This record gives sequence, structure tokens and C-alpha cells, in this order.
Amino acid sequence: MQKSTKKKADYTLTLSDNKTGKSFELPVLGGTLGPSVIDIRRLYAETGMFTYDPGFTSTGSAESAITYIDGENGVLLHRGYAIEHLAEHSNFLEVCYLLLYGELPNSEENEQFTHDVTYHSMLNEQVTYFLRGFRRDAPPMAIMIGVVGALSAFYHDNIDINDPRQRDITEHRLLAKMPTIAAMAYKYSIGQPFIYPRNDLSYAENFLHMMFAVPAEEYVISPVLVRAIDRLFILHADHEQNASTSTVRLAGSSGANPFACIAAGIASLWGPAHGGANEAVVRMLQQIGNVDQIPEFISRAKDKDDPFRLMGFGHRVYKNYDPRAIVMRKSAHEVLEELESLDEPLFKLALELERIALEDSYFIERKLFPNVDFYSGIILRAMGVPTDLFTVLFAVARTVGWLAQWDEMIADPGQKIGRPRQLYTGPAERDFVPMENR
Repeated sequence: MQKSTKKKADYTLTLSDNKTGKSFELPVLGGTLGPSVIDIRRLYAETGMFTYDPGFTSTGSAESAITYIDGENGVLLHRGYAIEHLAEHSNFLEVCYLLLYGELPNSEENEQFTHDVTYHSMLNEQVTYFLRGFRRDAPPMAIMIGVVGALSAFYHDNIDINDPRQRDITEHRLLAKMPTIAAMAYKYSIGQPFIYPRNDLSYAENFLHMMFAVPAEEYVISPVLVRAIDRLFILHADHEQNASTSTVRLAGSSGANPFACIAAGIASLWGPAHGGANEAVVRMLQQIGNVDQIPEFISRAKDKDDPFRLMGFGHRVYKNYDPRAIVMRKSAHEVLEELESLDEPLFKLALELERIALEDSYFIERKLFPNVDFYSGIILRAMGVPTDLFTVLFAVARTVGWLAQWDEMIADPGQKIGRPRQLYTGPAERDFVPMENR
């Protein structure tokens, strides 16, 4: 696995305390790309002070060699490769190998890795009994959290996190079984029998087959839909230190087993501000209803006193066009053409909404460009994926990023248990008052 190289400080930053008159030297470290970071690991010991950064908007929480984002210029790199090139020329398992091991695989490595993942896609049959214990109307993400966490009870023989080989096996298992669990959660919710994975199908083909095949007839797999799902998985594979990835790292820093860590990541992803954005886009388009209503809703989006928000525009990191959205837009056209749904009202509405918003000075000045979620919901909806399963597919794709980040952290000899500090604003120490005197 590719390792990051720890380096000495490029220079130091002088911090002056006007209250005490003391000065402190803080090392400044530079990475391969992106902003330098002020090394504050000794800050508390030397000054008695913490930093204060709600939401960690200016804090680097980890040293990583996996993913780089330049939000100002709309750049997303995995191990140095542009996401657009990976989505165009690679497939999901190749990208998985790249994220996990640092380099694109050669033909022999690719064949072995694909075999290892494919032949781990079956679930222990007792897991299916566990899954059947959920209510039929249980949210699919709740099922994913429960089942993934429970895998540690079925595969507890290979979760020694200090053994690289056991980490490898567990990572292959999770990559392989996530689509199986997701498809079973869907089948269970609609009362259809589970469709077991097939070793003769690719990762994306297997997922579509398990989702939509039924025993009564043969399921014909469309190459266009396979490619669209494969691209969607690639585009969601990793995205640096986002909320769910940070959750996985924080959980993993305690030494928790990888199944528990990934379950924690799924729980974080479930939040509507993180993984639920493409669901929100579809609901927003349904609320707008038709093209004639767009000006009214854009006016509402500009009104700070109106609760309506234009979903699928803007991003916490990107201040330019999300490079993933460009690829997703192309996939949307291909899928809708394949399904003869180019007149799909929501897609036509999305295109017109994008056109109008990108010509409006309000959105241009605020750099509110379409993001990856703007089109992904349209694609999944056209394929027949129910809205409440959108975030589940996000979790399937993001699992490899979580695993790569978790493995990188575990392999780092300098890693410590995560323990953020706080700015305390509660009462100072006070005396206890007996109940009869309160």
C-alpha cells in the first residue's frame, strides 16, 4: 500500500499572545497539493490553549495520500488520477484497487482482485434470517447499519486490525457483500425473494441482477445501465475527509472492528445533509412540478425568509462546477435514451432549472453550480430504484473510500485515538444543594 511521507516543517509561524506577551513558534507543513497546514499538536502543551473550529472548516484532521480536492477549480483526484478520467476509462473495481493499494492494477492484479471480491459476495445464510427480523417497512439504511454491524458476529475470525492480511480479507468481504445486502434490503421491502449473487457477472451487473431479477423470468442486463451504475459507484467512491469518512476514522481510532466502523459511516451518511441530497433533489423537482413554475421557485430560493432551498446546487467544498456532475449529466442522457425516457418530465425540468440558474447572477456570484446529486437521483429514479434506496447505493459506493481511509489510519504508526476538545461555556464549579433546599 502506498504510504504518505512524513516531512519536516517547511517553515514556522510565530504566534503572539498579547495577554502574556509571549511568542510561540508553530511548524508549517506542506503537502503535495493544496494548502499548507499549521502543526498545532504541541499548542496546548506550550500555550495552555485549544483551537476553536466548529465543523472543522479550517482543520486538517489527518495526513492522507488517497484523495485530493481543489474546490476552487473543480478538481477531484484519487491517488493523482482525475475523477473524469477514471469514470471514462476505468471500472469500479479498478478504482477500488487504486484507492486501497495506491496504484492502478495490472492485468494479473486486476484479475486476482476481481476474483477475490466476486467470490466473497455471498452472505452467510444466517445473515438472511437476521435481515428477515426487520419490519417490512423498515428504512433500508437502518437495515444496512444493522446488518453491516452484525457481520462482525459472523466473520469475527478475521478482524485483527493489526494484521494486514486480515484487514485485506475483511476489506474484500465488505466490498463484495455491500451490494448483496443492499439488494436484499430492497427485495425484502417489496416482498420478493432474495436473488443470490453470481460469480459470472461483473460488480455492477451483479448488483442490477440482484436488485431487479425475479425467479419467474430471465433478467436482461443492459450494458448502458451497467455502465451508468459503475460510473455512479466510481463518482461516489471517496471524497476526502467528509462527515462519514471522518466518522469511520474516529470510530476506527479506538480500535473498533472494521464492520462496526463501516456501520458508523453508514449512520453518518444517513443524515439528510450528507447522503440524502439526491433524494432531496428529486423531491424538490416534484415540488416544482413543471418548467413554468421554475421562476417562482428560484425567487423563493433567493428569499432568505423563505424555507425553500434549491437542492443540488452548491457544495461545502466545491466553489466551481463539481467535476462529478459533468460525468453524471452525460450518464443521465445515456440512461434516459436507453430507457426511451428523454421526455421524462423531471429530467426536462432539471435541465431547464440548470440552464436558468447558471444564467442568473445570484447563483453565478455565489458560485452555486450543480453538484453530483443534481443528476444522480434522476438516473436512479429512471432505472426504477426507489427514492429511499438512493442513500443505500451511496453507501455501497463509498464503502471502498471508508475502507481505504480506515486502513491508512490503522497502518499509520503515529495514529492516536480521536479526542476533540471544546470551548466550555457552562456553569463554573458550584456547591451541591440538598433537594429540600432547592
